[in-house]
Amino acid sequence: MSETLPAFEMALTVEPGDIDVLGHVNNVIYLRWVQDVAVAHWTAFAPAADLEKRVWVVLRHEIDYKQPACLGDRIIARTWVGHASRLRFERHTEVLRAADRAVLAKALTLWCPLDAATRKPAGVSEEARARFSLPAPEPIGRGQGKTNRT
Repeated sequence: MSETLPAFEMALTVEPGDIDVLGHVNNVIYLRWVQDVAVAHWTAFAPAADLEKRVWVVLRHEIDYKQPACLGDRIIARTWVGHASRLRFERHTEVLRAADRAVLAKALTLWCPLDAATRKPAGVSEEARARFSLPAPEPIGRGQGKTNRT
């Protein structure tokens, strides 16, 4: 049985420094929010031993911008875990406008845990894995997924 945590939310407010020349939140700020909510989630729920022994590095971000955020908007950064292998952990994030919960951006990030001392890739404890990942999907074998056409 999975002990995966439910979605985690963090409240933010758009500040003057978040605004670009187009008058809305700059795309780099969305990525900062994606990282900030992931770190907050890990810090709030990771086992103490993992907090001391592991740090994380981003391997890949995919982000889709849906609607702009503007100065003064209250924002909700919402994140939840996805599938994982030994050293690659998916994390999903949505950035929402608090007033109407409209999705402003969606992101999928691939993270890798590192040993805090050596900065080399290292696995997490079984407890952390149970909390922060879904089981990796089974690969499709030969003959699976095909349909017979007659």
